[in-house]
Amino acid sequence: MTANAIEILLVEDNSEDIELALHALRQERLANAVHVARDGEEALDFLFCQGEFSGRRSDDAPRLVLLDLKLPKVDGLEVLRQLKSNPRTRSIPVVILTSSKEERDLAQSYCNGANSYIQKPVDFDQFRDTIKKAGFYWLLINQVPPCTGYRNS
Repeated sequence: MTANAIEILLVEDNSEDIELALHALRQERLANAVHVARDGEEALDFLFCQGEFSGRRSDDAPRLVLLDLKLPKVDGLEVLRQLKSNPRTRSIPVVILTSSKEERDLAQSYCNGANSYIQKPVDFDQFRDTIKKAGFYWLLINQVPPCTGYRNS
């Protein structure tokens, strides 16, 4: 991974949630770089270095994906399916960060390889704290296998 590599891919279409998440991550200095994808298609293009991201290095996989489920163009479950079905990206941790309270979404997320499922808190401070804790765990505490992301092909 290069010095300017994206450490977190935030896949979110709600502008307010994007700002809250970015604020929490910056305030805690949890990630050197965060890329925001505002729909599922952009997330897939970023992850698989295609479309407008065709010039991006495939070995600069994010260390964490924060993924909303209810997205335009391609929904979050389909992004998750594609990410976890590809040997080059399946080891990237994916945290579902959604407002969905549906049991079906929870079950499908885990069945498709999600590493964690977090329902977005409605309260500003709780939301910020949740992002902080998720980032702290997945970027600083969690131990990743020696061969992760794109390097595992």
